[in-house]
Amino acid sequence: MRELLRTNDVVLVSAVGALLEGANIHHLVLDNNMSILEGSAGVIPRRILVHEDDNISARRLLTEAGLAHELRDNERS
Repeated sequence: MRELLRTNDVVLVSAVGALLEGANIHHLVLDNNMSILEGSAGVIPRRILVHEDDNISARRLLTEAGLAHELRDNERS
């Protein structure tokens, strides 16, 4: 699995999820339910991961959608 992005913005998580689903790229959102532990403060970022085989396609999709600035560096993933 490769990390595409990490953010506290739940709207961005939703938008990226919709883009990936629309392109039939399976993804996983980690830490999505951490608000229960943090008291809904939104302090813990959500992480979106894709399978290694879908990494390039997912990055291209998000870049074309104008979200390249949100992508994590491949070396840190």
